[in-house]
Amino acid sequence: MADSIKLLLAEDEAALGQIIKESLETRDFEVVLCDNGEKAFEAYKSESPEILVLDVMMPKKDGFTLAKEIRTIDDAVPIIFLTAKSQTADVVEGFSIGGNDYLKKPFSMEELIVRIHNLISRTKVQKTSKVLELGNYTFNFPKQQLQFKNEEPSQLTHREAHLLFHLIKNRNEVLDRSLILNKLWGTDDFFSARSMDVFITKLRKRLKKDENIQIINVRGFGYKLTV
Repeated sequence: MADSIKLLLAEDEAALGQIIKESLETRDFEVVLCDNGEKAFEAYKSESPEILVLDVMMPKKDGFTLAKEIRTIDDAVPIIFLTAKSQTADVVEGFSIGGNDYLKKPFSMEELIVRIHNLISRTKVQKTSKVLELGNYTFNFPKQQLQFKNEEPSQLTHREAHLLFHLIKNRNEVLDRSLILNKLWGTDDFFSARSMDVFITKLRKRLKKDENIQIINVRGFGYKLTV
């Protein structure tokens, strides 16, 4: 299994966890299965997985709490949340604390696998991309760091970094809202759109030291980064 992707799965429903594990293993994934958040955190530290699939509602330590702890030491590993929740606030919270994607239960294995591969591919792109210049800012995409002139660099979240990367690559052009939602969130539904608005606001605050940089909302189409 030298070329397999190591995945950490945290799911407290024993039957569902085993089904997901076996389905992924038939597709050459190496799966570490844990039935609560505490075990998952220990497994994360010992197994060094390439991607995490975390159930939100778990005993001892829920998925959101687990993700927050992991993000304090690793801002790059992709995280997918599995959730029975559908309220906007819950979905936005998941993205805000560093989640990269989410799936509502019940879901199809095919959809989960597509989302896993998309996140793995984006992570590989991040590692090979170069440092980008943006007005008085320097954006180190591989390190997910944004630096203003000679100040100390600030650390971006995984999703902030990817969104900024696409805005810069399409600077002075309209970045199609639906296209970027499907690329980064895996869907262009209402919850993802609300989450994207939150991240756009965060990026505007991070870039406010250079008055020439603007992220313009082009109603009905998307966003445009101008410098």
